[in-house]
Amino acid sequence: MPSRRSVIAALLGGSVGAATLTDARGYLDRFAPLSGDAWGAATADTRERVATPYGDATVRYDDAGVPTVEAGDELSLYFAVGYVHAADRLFEMDLIRRRMRGTLSAAVGERTVESDRFHAQMDFASAAEASWRAVRDTPTGEAMRAYAAGVEAHRASEPLPLEFRLLDYEPAAWTPIDSMLVEKQISWGLTGSFRSLRRSAAADALDESAAATLYPERMDHDVPVLRGGTGAEREDTTAAASPTAATDVRNEGGLASLSTWLADFESEPGIGSNSWLVSGEYTASGDPLLANDPHLNLMAPPVWYQMVQRCPGMRVRGVSFPGVPFVVIGENDAGAWGFTNAGADVLDTYTYETRDGEYRYGDEWRAFETEERTIEVAGGDDRTVTVRKSVHGPVLEREGRRVGVAWTGLQASRTAIAVHELDRSGGREDALAALSKFDTPTQNAVYADREGDTAYWMTGLVPVRESDGEGAGSGEPGDGEAVRGDRVFDGSAREGVWPGYEPYGEPDFETGWIPFGEKPGVRDPDYVATANQRIADDLDRYIGEGYAAPFRARRIYDLLDERAASDDPFDFASMRRVQRDVVDERARLFVPTILDARESMDDAARAAADRLAEWDYRMNRDSRAALVFELFVDHYLERVFDPVFEAAGLDGSHYPNDWVLFTLGPESRWFADPPAEGVDSRSSSGLIAGAMADAAAEIEAEGYETYGDYNRTAIDHPFGLGFLNYPRLPTDGSPATVRNFRRESAVGSSFRLLARFDGDPSLGMIPGGNDGEYFSEHYSDLLKPWADGEYRPLVATSEGAPDIRFQAGDAAADGGAGDE
Repeated sequence: MPSRRSVIAALLGGSVGAATLTDARGYLDRFAPLSGDAWGAATADTRERVATPYGDATVRYDDAGVPTVEAGDELSLYFAVGYVHAADRLFEMDLIRRRMRGTLSAAVGERTVESDRFHAQMDFASAAEASWRAVRDTPTGEAMRAYAAGVEAHRASEPLPLEFRLLDYEPAAWTPIDSMLVEKQISWGLTGSFRSLRRSAAADALDESAAATLYPERMDHDVPVLRGGTGAEREDTTAAASPTAATDVRNEGGLASLSTWLADFESEPGIGSNSWLVSGEYTASGDPLLANDPHLNLMAPPVWYQMVQRCPGMRVRGVSFPGVPFVVIGENDAGAWGFTNAGADVLDTYTYETRDGEYRYGDEWRAFETEERTIEVAGGDDRTVTVRKSVHGPVLEREGRRVGVAWTGLQASRTAIAVHELDRSGGREDALAALSKFDTPTQNAVYADREGDTAYWMTGLVPVRESDGEGAGSGEPGDGEAVRGDRVFDGSAREGVWPGYEPYGEPDFETGWIPFGEKPGVRDPDYVATANQRIADDLDRYIGEGYAAPFRARRIYDLLDERAASDDPFDFASMRRVQRDVVDERARLFVPTILDARESMDDAARAAADRLAEWDYRMNRDSRAALVFELFVDHYLERVFDPVFEAAGLDGSHYPNDWVLFTLGPESRWFADPPAEGVDSRSSSGLIAGAMADAAAEIEAEGYETYGDYNRTAIDHPFGLGFLNYPRLPTDGSPATVRNFRRESAVGSSFRLLARFDGDPSLGMIPGGNDGEYFSEHYSDLLKPWADGEYRPLVATSEGAPDIRFQAGDAAADGGAGDE
C-alpha cells in the first residue's frame, strides 16, 4: 500500500490511472467516514467561547453558514474575522501561501515541482514582505496583526481540517506577510499575463503578420467602457504622451517552449468580470443601482468567503478572500462597489546579452543577483532551483531561454490600505480617495451611494515606459521616449524602462506611473458598463492591449440602451435580468456563416447545423442548439489553428480569442494555406463543415441530448478527489454570455452582487458553500441555487444567541501575531 502522501499527491496532479485510483480507494477505506482521527477532525465543532487579547466580539451564522461578526472596535473585529476564516477555510489559506512561496511539493510531492520552480524564481514571498513593510506601521497593519492573531488562535487550539490529516502535515503559524501573499496571488491571477511573450513566440515561429492576426492591437467594436453620447460621458482624464508603434526586437529565438511553460502559471485565459451601474435619474426608485459579478476560478470551496462585519463606524456586507481580513466587494451603510479587470498591461519581459553570469545593461555589465534554493519534495528527491534577478526583477529560465520580468506586483502595494479604507468609506469622495491607493491589480471600479452619487474609475499602478533617453534606466523620468508595452524588450539596450519601479522594494508612487486623476474615470454617468473591454477610444496614454473580446460588453450595453430608450425606468428586476442574460453574441455573429456552409457538410453535420436555423442564440441548459454551437466552437478553433500551430511548435496556449476566430475573412491566410495531412480542406467552408461533423460525432459518442448534459458545474477541490468535489449540476451560460460559465477552464461568476438603496436588501450569491469543511451542511449548499441563477439577501444576522463568543482577558489567549 503506498503512503497517504503519495496517493494524494498523485491525485492532486489531476491525471491518474486505474492503478492509482485503486490505491486511493484502498487508502481511503482506511479512513472511512465516521471512523479514524482524520474524519473526527473533519467533524469537530468550533468552540463556543474563545479567548482574545482584544475586546469582546460575537459571531452569528445564518442558515447558509454566512457569519455576522460584531465587535466593539476594529481590532477585536478583525481578530474574530481571522478566527472564522481559519475555522472554515484554513486549508485553502495554507494552500495559497504554499503555492506562492513555492513550497507545495513539500506537502504533496512530485506533481507540483514545476509550480514550485516558477514561484521560487518569481520570488513572490519577497514582494509580499515589501508590501508588509509599507503597511505595517499604519492602522491597516494593526488590523492585519489582529487578524493573524485570530487565525493563530484557531490553528493552535482546534483540530486541523481533513486535508491536513490526509497529507499528514501541520500548517505553520499564520503571519501578516501570509495575508500579503494572498493579495499577491489575487493580483497575479488577474494581471500576470505573458501575452507579449506569446506574441513574440508566434512571430518567431510563424511571422509578424500571423502574430498581428492572432493578437491584434485593437479589436474593432463600438463598446468601450466610456462612450461618447449615450451612457457614460467621459471626463478629460488623460495627459498627452505619444505612444510608438509596436516593433519586433531581438530575442534569442525559440521562445515558444518558454511561453508554453509559463502558460501554466499565468492568469487564466478569459478571466474577467461584469459590472454596471445606473444613475437614479433612470431608475423607478430614484436611487442608483449597481451590479457586479467577477469571473474567477470556480473551485471547492469558492475563492470568496461571504460575511458581514460590524463595529462602531463600520457595517460592511459582501465577500472577502480567505487570508485577508477586509470585505473586497459589497456594500456598507453609505454605498456599494464592485470591480472588474481593467486589462492593463502591467508586466513586461526583457531579453539580455549575457556572458559568464553577467548581463549587459546599457554600457555596463552587471552580475545577476543569484541564489540557490531547495525545493523539498515529499516522497521524492529534493530539487535545487537557481533564482536569478536583474534590474527588472526575476529572470525566468527554461531550456536555455531566459527573460527578465517586471511586474507591478513585485513591489510594495498599498491595496490592503485601500480596501480597508473603502470598507469604512462614507460616500463617493471617500471611496475615490481609497481607490487612489489601490495599486494592484489594475481594476475597473464602480461605486454608488445612498446620496445618489456614482462613479466609474480605473485603479492600479500603470507604468509609463521609456526607452532611448538618459532617463531610461537612470530613474529620472521624462528624458526617454514613451513606448508601448506590447512587445518583448531588449533589456540590454535599456528599452522599456519603468521610472519609479523598485522590484522587491517600495516604488516611488509619484514617479513613472499614470496619476490616478489622469486615469479613465467619470462621475455621475447616466449608466456605465464594464466587461473587460477596451476602456475608451481616445486615450492618449498606453494602458493595455489584452482587452477581452467584445461579446459580453456589447450585450450589456445593448440591454441597457434598450431599457434607457423605452418608457420603462430601470428597476431591480431589470438589473437581475441583465445579470442572468444568456444570449451569446458569438452565435449572433457566426451562425449565419455556419448555415451558409451547410452544402459542404455531410448528413450528420448538416442535421446538427439545422438546429441553429431557428435558434434565438440563448445558451440555456435545455437547448439542443446551444449544445451544437458550443461544441462546434471548440472544434472549429482546433481545425483552424492546430495544423499550423503544431507544424510551428506552438500549442493551444497560443490560441487567439473567439473574436479573432470568428472575424477571419474567407481569404485569410489561415484558410489559404495548403491542406495539412489528415485535413480534407483548408477553405473556410471546409473547416466549418469539418468542425460541425466533429461536434455531431461528439454529441453522438457522449450521448448528449441538451446543453445541460454537457454544460455542468465541474467545480472541484484542489485534491481532485471525488468525495471532495462539488456535484455536477446543469447550468446556463457560456464563456461569452453575461451569465458567465466556462466549463473547460472552470471559470465563471464567482460572486453575483445586485446592490440597491431603496430600503430593500441587496442580493448576492457564491458558487458553492461558505464552509470548507467537507462534512458541514454548508460545504456545497449554495451550489444549486447558484447554478439556477438564484440570490440571497445580504443582511446581517443579529437575533439569537451567538454561535461563537470572544471574551477578552481569558488565559488561553497569548497575544497578537508577529510580523514574520
